[in-house]
Amino acid sequence: MLFSFRLSCRIALIGIGLALSVSVVSVSTVHAQGITETPPHCADLAFQAEFACRSWTEVARDVKAGTDTVIIPVGGTEQSGPYIAVGKHNVRAQVLADMIAVQAGHTLVAPVVAYVPEGSTSPRTSHMKFPGTISVPPAVFEGLLKGAAESFRVQGFKRIVLLGDHGGYQSFMAQVAQELNRAWKGQAAVLYLRDYYEVVPHQYAEALRAQGHAAEVGLHAELSDTSLMLAVDPSLVRQDALRAAPKPGAAEGVYGGDPRRASAGLGRIGTDMQIRTAVAAIQSFQRSHP
Repeated sequence: MLFSFRLSCRIALIGIGLALSVSVVSVSTVHAQGITETPPHCADLAFQAEFACRSWTEVARDVKAGTDTVIIPVGGTEQSGPYIAVGKHNVRAQVLADMIAVQAGHTLVAPVVAYVPEGSTSPRTSHMKFPGTISVPPAVFEGLLKGAAESFRVQGFKRIVLLGDHGGYQSFMAQVAQELNRAWKGQAAVLYLRDYYEVVPHQYAEALRAQGHAAEVGLHAELSDTSLMLAVDPSLVRQDALRAAPKPGAAEGVYGGDPRRASAGLGRIGTDMQIRTAVAAIQSFQRSHP
């Protein structure tokens, strides 16, 4: 209940913020003289958790006071069928990482990594076959993660957590964690938190099947994926169009299953599982790497 309540509060704030930011004619957000009213980002959960919401002196104070764990949330910008916005993984990774950090304690959250391997550009493969996808080479992705992790290490963070919301780059994250743990040799440690991602195709999918949704669970942009997005931020789902659509398939970017009966209630089953799993893993990591 606590996780669901906090998630609901976060969703409400995000929905309000996005609704204000995307409309140039609403509530005098933008005037000829410039921006006069903007919803605050660094409030509520973001204020508690996000590295980007702190000044450098506040970061130094936090580290001195014992905040020595940082989560690097990894999202991705990719097609997710006609009914989910391409920023799906970025929003989910940031919001859920914030919640996980607050629950785990002594933890901050880095800005989300939005540029990840999503397939080749020549020839176009995987999600790069669709407009809306952004892909970078695996070597660039791995270098970015290593650089970010090293930045945190030299500032005094002792534990860096790699948390990825998408399946395509999990092996690259594992490789980065292995290389840094060898290189740092006890100076700091990296946790590759694969269990956060594995909840979705396993425990969460099984829970949905147990509720009678077996035929609707697939691999991408289907019932589980759409429900997770509705639970975290429904503004990224084109719900009216989805409800009226015929069953989408691979040609539309939906791989297996059927998203049309997705709901925030079903999504919260999965987000609660991901949060609990990640918090337990981070707290165990903190205890084993004092």
